[in-house]
Amino acid sequence: MKKITYTVLCFLVCWTTACKKLDVPPINIVQDKDVFTSQGGIQAYMARIYSELPIEDFRYSPQRGLNFFWIISPFSAVSGEALSRDQSSAMQENVDESPWGDSYKLIRDVNYFLENMPKYAATYTPAEVNSWMGEARFIRAATYFALAKRYGGVPIVGQVLQFPTSNVDDLNIARSSEEEVYDFIAADLDYAYTNLSESNQVGRANKYVAAAFKSRAMLYAGSIAKYNQISLVDATGKRVCGIPSTKAITYFKASYDAALLLENKYSLYKKAWAAGDKEAQYQNYVNLFFDETSPENIFVRQYHYPESVHGYDSYNVPRQLMGANGYSSEVNPTLNFVEMFDGIPKNADGTIKTTTGGKYDLYTNTVDLFANAEPRLRATVILPGDVFKGQSIEIRRGIYTGSSAGGISPLLPAGSTANYPTANIVQSSNASQTPYNLPGGGTMNPAGLSGVFTGDGTAAISGFSVRKLLVPDKPTSEVLENRSDQTWIEMRYAEVLLNRAEAAYELNALGQNDKAYLQDAFMEINQIRERAGATMLASAADLTNVNVIRIERRKELGFENKTWWDLRRWRVADKEQNSTIYRVLMPFYSANDKKYFFDARTDERNSRYTFDVRWYYEQIPNGEIQKSQKLIQNPGY
Repeated sequence: MKKITYTVLCFLVCWTTACKKLDVPPINIVQDKDVFTSQGGIQAYMARIYSELPIEDFRYSPQRGLNFFWIISPFSAVSGEALSRDQSSAMQENVDESPWGDSYKLIRDVNYFLENMPKYAATYTPAEVNSWMGEARFIRAATYFALAKRYGGVPIVGQVLQFPTSNVDDLNIARSSEEEVYDFIAADLDYAYTNLSESNQVGRANKYVAAAFKSRAMLYAGSIAKYNQISLVDATGKRVCGIPSTKAITYFKASYDAALLLENKYSLYKKAWAAGDKEAQYQNYVNLFFDETSPENIFVRQYHYPESVHGYDSYNVPRQLMGANGYSSEVNPTLNFVEMFDGIPKNADGTIKTTTGGKYDLYTNTVDLFANAEPRLRATVILPGDVFKGQSIEIRRGIYTGSSAGGISPLLPAGSTANYPTANIVQSSNASQTPYNLPGGGTMNPAGLSGVFTGDGTAAISGFSVRKLLVPDKPTSEVLENRSDQTWIEMRYAEVLLNRAEAAYELNALGQNDKAYLQDAFMEINQIRERAGATMLASAADLTNVNVIRIERRKELGFENKTWWDLRRWRVADKEQNSTIYRVLMPFYSANDKKYFFDARTDERNSRYTFDVRWYYEQIPNGEIQKSQKLIQNPGY
């Protein structure tokens, strides 16, 4: 795909209209005709509003909001996917960084375009005008979805509001019902699908982008209708929080039908994939996030050094590959996340198996524990001892120096939150390690080059480091906070298949039999699992409950900033995060055995995650509430 770079006209940022019409406009004011009568002007306007889409990409954190370098509170560290030294508990988005205000500014700019573009339609072909109008409606829908998934029902503003105005009450708009907002989103996306072409420039919407986003938004609405228990009704009887359960089928069907529109238009990335070849499947999954010609990419946000950059690599590489900025290992996958994957030795309860007969299992190499794991795991998570950028990533918790006669018993009781004993264990408090002299000769750093440094709580605090989206060949000299520019894939075909599978499962569960929905869900899940190198489901009967699909979704979309929203729409976040301490896996080297063992335990920091049920609907900024007598706050704030 050709990379498109737009020069955004700075004078469009503060677009205003005059209160009075003058016979001769000031020469330093950009007029509508300067923009709408040229393709360059329209392209610049479009480039700006695309750049302001509220997408949770590389530069997002719930603590800092959109478009920040996100070393503080990475998104995955509130969803149970990962632990971070800068995040130690659950949290909702910082209300001071709420996207409310910026979203309504963007909606106003879109409305302005929609109202004024038709006035200049004669300058262009009908196809051009329809396409631009469709793009604008797509952007408005995506922006309203960003608001709805946070706040529920919000004010629907479908036209440019004039201020000052003769009637101030025109600006005092009440919240629409949550159902009305999702219906408004659906209408905008339907318009976009009808009016957009099948292809467009990279980073801009085409008709299938609109359909894909509809599959996502309507799945969210269906989940709210089925699972939400929170309700807020305003003085007029309008339900601004909550959707009637009777609408669940309608929204799941809309999601399913929208996903069907992309069939045979996109496909899963399998350029390097080969059946039965785990190494090829691993490499294929790595490659899919960096191949700009991928048939899986539906909608992306491009970065390009030096004008548009982020810091993903700098914050997340293992410590031994740290760049000059001095950052690393910000995102450390939890054992809870890793245990979702196939091919790992497991106990009957699904937890990782690290002992036999009450004694630790020993391994020659740390990666041996994961020898049969599905390749998608290695492409998502850096496992202890695995190779990245040509280096074996050394992750250890310490060196065990005690006797192993008769086997090594667990260092701590099951479920213990205590610190590891100091007897018979050599540890490192920081990266300046004192090498330990091994029996028989040689030395070893207790924590390895990327292991756990107990004094400052850095490096691989979970026993793992994130792999997904790290550039595999970026030189250490370029691993800097302002140097990463890999593309963010906001929508890919794998998500559409997962949307389709989940909607189909829910429709079957709700008694819909106009199609073989359960069989369809089975087929889509197996497409995902085949590409991942996971164990295939034998039949639709293996879809014993919705969690089979949900776990597949969490594995496939891990660290793509989707899981947090899924936990919220399923209304399970408060159950998963109920004074929860997430689990970690600590590798130890047994000096006398010259082998490794693993200790599975809760996070040593004892960081507890508790999701407040109020957070299913976020706090509307108080400043916005004070502006309007009709704008009511969400429950509990």
